[in-house]
Amino acid sequence: MAAVLKLVDQTTRGEILQEVTLTLASTRVSAREIIERRVRMEVQTFNEQDQQVFQGLVQPTDTERELNGYRLRKPRKIDADEQIRRAIEAFESNRFFMLVGDRQVESLDELIGIARDTRVSFLKLVPLVGG
Repeated sequence: MAAVLKLVDQTTRGEILQEVTLTLASTRVSAREIIERRVRMEVQTFNEQDQQVFQGLVQPTDTERELNGYRLRKPRKIDADEQIRRAIEAFESNRFFMLVGDRQVESLDELIGIARDTRVSFLKLVPLVGG
């Protein structure tokens, strides 16, 4: 049975930056699969459109951070597999957290049950300036 999952990027203060939905084939899925599917969707959307700013979970190589994403230095397609690798590495090194409801996901292999109102929040941590 298919399941629809709401993905939300938010600040540590609770401000919502972006909200998208992801349709999955099952109502139980691992955190790793959610990340992989999300990143693949972001890359596909970017590559299909003629854009210079990538809005995604992690920063691609050879880009500059902007207010609403990452500006590519040269126009190009983004490699989905490389972005997935970078996202998995970012999760493992705590550069972002995943919350299902109010509970933090601790492992990429953790299974998440998806109900009608399940919401997965991604909280990106940014390094302190001068620290």
